[in-house]
Formats: sequence, C-alpha cells, structure tokens
Amino acid sequence: MPSTPSHRNTAHTRPSRPLPTTIWLPAPGQPATTPTPGQVLPDWAIEKIRTECAYRPTHLPTSLLRISIQDTEPGMDARTPCTAYTNAADDSATGAPVLLAEIHPDTLPAGDLTPGVSELPGAMEDGWPGFFHRAHRLVPADGLLLLATRQRRDTGMLTDPLGSLIACARAAGFRYRQHIVIAHARAVEDQLVPDPPADACPGVTHSDLIVLSAIHHA
Repeated sequence: MPSTPSHRNTAHTRPSRPLPTTIWLPAPGQPATTPTPGQVLPDWAIEKIRTECAYRPTHLPTSLLRISIQDTEPGMDARTPCTAYTNAADDSATGAPVLLAEIHPDTLPAGDLTPGVSELPGAMEDGWPGFFHRAHRLVPADGLLLLATRQRRDTGMLTDPLGSLIACARAAGFRYRQHIVIAHARAVEDQLVPDPPADACPGVTHSDLIVLSAIHHA
C-alpha cells in the first residue's frame, strides 16, 4: 500500500508580531517643543499623554501621576517630586491612575540594570528592582505605568537603557505594551528641524515612552 504522508509535523507556526511603535510629533506652531532642563518630556507630550493615555472615552476620567526620579539611593521615594493631573472639571479623579515615571539619563547607572539576587522582599530592594515592585503595588490591574527616558553617551557611545528597564519591570509583574517615540523637533514650513533638549547628549533627538500594564493574579 502506498504510504500516507504524515501531517503531524507540518503545522505552521505563526511568527510573533512585533509590538507597535508610535511616533509622536509636536503640533504645527507648537511654541515650546523642548522639556524643561532636568525633565525628560516636553509639556506638549504631557498633554498628549493626558489625552490619549489618562482619559478613556468609555470610562470616567482618571488621574495622571507624574514623578521625576532623581536618584535610586535608599529612601528615594521621599525625595521624588510628584505632580498630579486630572481631567475632571471639579479637579477630582476616579478610576485607576496612570503613573508616569520620568527617568533622566543622568539617573541611570552605567552598565546593566537587570535585577540580581536579593535577600530582601521585592518592594524593599534598593534601586530599580525595588522601585518597580513598589510601583506594581500602586498600579492596579487596569492601570498603566509609563516610563520616559532617553539615550545617553557612556565613553563616547550612545547607550539605550530600555531593555534593562523593561526587564526590571517584567520581573516585578508588568507587561510591556507599547513603545512611543517622542520626537524633539519643530515644524518649519514642510520640514522637521531637530530641537533637542539643552541637556541632551549630542546626537539624541528623541525620548522614549514605554507603556506597561500591571499583571495581578487572583
């Protein structure tokens, strides 16, 4: 009898789709396109976050908490400035908060940021691992953590901290959702002219915004 071909190993595996990357540009005629020195994102990007991330058309307005991380030494939370934004007319907010953490490149240590072995519980750890564990306690399952940072130069080479930051976030229980590129540019007629922050390293013309959601198990 003729042999019957086996189909057990002929199933096709679907390639994984890359997560979406979005580019945000300032609106034409935007008067200020660069962030305040010491911050990562310009004001127009903060307003866009409030419109597209912190407001949900089918839900009540939710708050945006903006923190600017200056260092990761013990007791960092007490030294971290926090600004609250709301979309509600009565200046109150309900629902799950969106937490925006601006991480200036000077705050990031040189080398790998991925968490190592620690004898302390996650939220009590120092540095980035402890920060992400504490953020995970704050952000509920339907809330978001946004990370804003940009590249810097170490020994003359541009270094990208995103991979290590995302690894720390995942270890603390966050899911990577989206990468948004914030262009530091301004529109001049029909062209975009680079307009980098005054404290940015040479060659850096954008900041990165990472969208993460918290995973909570029942």
